[in-house]
Amino acid sequence: MTDIASLLEDAAGRMDDISTADLQVMLRRAALVVRNAGSIALDDRTEEAVRGLCRELGLTREDAIRYVVREWMEQNTYLPVHMLDEDGAVDGEA
Repeated sequence: MTDIASLLEDAAGRMDDISTADLQVMLRRAALVVRNAGSIALDDRTEEAVRGLCRELGLTREDAIRYVVREWMEQNTYLPVHMLDEDGAVDGEA
């Protein structure tokens, strides 16, 4: 059986060929692996950056890592970016 990281790397290389449903399945499996992981070992520089992000945003380590991964996946088009509804109500001013 192929590991989830290999499946995601393969999918990233052929985004035009992979179906949305297949990508959703892979991302859900990856989320389960990350959620169920007891610990994610990071190098010292990365760990310090995560701690700084935790302090700045008031997040737990796990929430900060989830935030970074989600933002990276949205920025690199692995996840859909939340689009604003032009006809919907908005809070605040533009």
